[in-house]
Amino acid sequence: MKKELIQYVEDNFVEVKQFPTFKAGDTVTVAYRIVEGAKERIQQFQGVVLQVGGHGATKTFTVRKISGGIGVERVFPFASPFVSDIVINKRGVVRRARIYYLRALTGKKARIKERRMNKA
Repeated sequence: MKKELIQYVEDNFVEVKQFPTFKAGDTVTVAYRIVEGAKERIQQFQGVVLQVGGHGATKTFTVRKISGGIGVERVFPFASPFVSDIVINKRGVVRRARIYYLRALTGKKARIKERRMNKA
């Protein structure tokens, strides 16, 4: 009964936007709305996707970037009304679905090889 009720609410009331398909290792730019008092602005967060998890209305993805020499991670829900746009900058070649090992790497070791795309 409880699962059916949750499924009903997710199907009818949660708005799921259409974003491009991406996976761990891809470099993305997430545009999200920030509300500061009465002001509202769009801020860009560019980094590497560490993981995509969940499904349906609870689906999330984690993006990591280096800001001022310090690693910053942020978890974004796909169904969030604050996420306005996601742009894929590069496709990465990784062998795992969750690349948490990237947290321990710095400098050139933290680079991810880019996946070549055929134009034909």
